[in-house]
Amino acid sequence: MDINRLTPETIAAYALYLRSEEHAPGTIEKYLRDVRSFAAWLEERTVTKDLAAAWKEHLVSTNHAPATVNSMLAAINSLFRFQGRDFRVKFLKVQRRMFRDSTRELTRPEYDLLVDTARASGKERLALLMEAICGTGVRVSEVKYLTVEAAQRGRAEITLKGKIRVILLPNKLCRKLLKYARKEKIASGELFVTRSGKSLSRRQIWAEMKRLCKAAGVAPEKVFPHNLRHLFATTYYRAYKDIAKLADVLGHSSIETTRVYLLTTGAEQVKQLDRLGLVS
Repeated sequence: MDINRLTPETIAAYALYLRSEEHAPGTIEKYLRDVRSFAAWLEERTVTKDLAAAWKEHLVSTNHAPATVNSMLAAINSLFRFQGRDFRVKFLKVQRRMFRDSTRELTRPEYDLLVDTARASGKERLALLMEAICGTGVRVSEVKYLTVEAAQRGRAEITLKGKIRVILLPNKLCRKLLKYARKEKIASGELFVTRSGKSLSRRQIWAEMKRLCKAAGVAPEKVFPHNLRHLFATTYYRAYKDIAKLADVLGHSSIETTRVYLLTTGAEQVKQLDRLGLVS
C-alpha cells in the first residue's frame, strides 16, 4: 500500500481497520467521510505533514467551527496512525465551553410535542423509538440492542469495543416495547427495523425525526437523535444529582465527557446569579 497518496484502496483498507478496532458504525461513517474530504482537497498531491497542516488552515478559513475542525483532524490522525506515519496534526486549542447553545437545546415540552405528533400521525415506530432513546439514554448506534428479549428481561446488554454495559429499561417502556412487538409480529431480535427486517440506520432515524419538525412546531436545528440522549442526561441529573452514576448509565469512560452534557444555558446561569441577591 502506497502511504504517500490517499487512494480509494487506502481508504478501503482504513475502513477495514476501523471495523477491526470495533468503532461504532457512526464513528466509522464520519471518519471515512472526513478522510475522503481530505483526499478530495489533496487531489493528486502526496500526503505530507505540511499539507495536513494546510488542510487544517483551510478548514478554519472556510468557517468550520473549531469543534468540527478538531473532529475532522481526529479522523486524519487516526488514518496516520493506521498508516504508521510518525506525524500528527495538532488540534485547535478551544476554551472549555461554559454554556450550552439554547437555540439547539431540546426542551421537555418540545420532546413531548414530537412524540405526540408522531403518534397522532400514525408513526408509532418513530414515537416509540424516540421514547426508547430518551427514556434510557442509549446512543442511536445502540438502538439495535433494544430487542424483544431485552424488553422481556428489563435490561439490554450493549457490547462496544470489547466492553459490555447493561442498560436497565423502565417498566413502562418494556410494556410498550412488548405491545409493539406483538402488534408488528416480531417474535425475537431487534424491535426497530425496516419493512425488510434490516436495522434502522442513523440516517433513517435522523431523517424521520426531521420530517416531524414542521407538524410539531419544533425548530429543526433542535431535532436529532443525540439531543434525546442529552435530554435524558439533563433530566436524570436534575432528579438525582449523581454525575458518577450518570456517566455509568451513558457509557462514558470519563466524567469530563458527562459534564459536557450538563452545561446550562446562559439564561439559566443569569437566573442563578440573580438568585444570589448580591446586587441591591
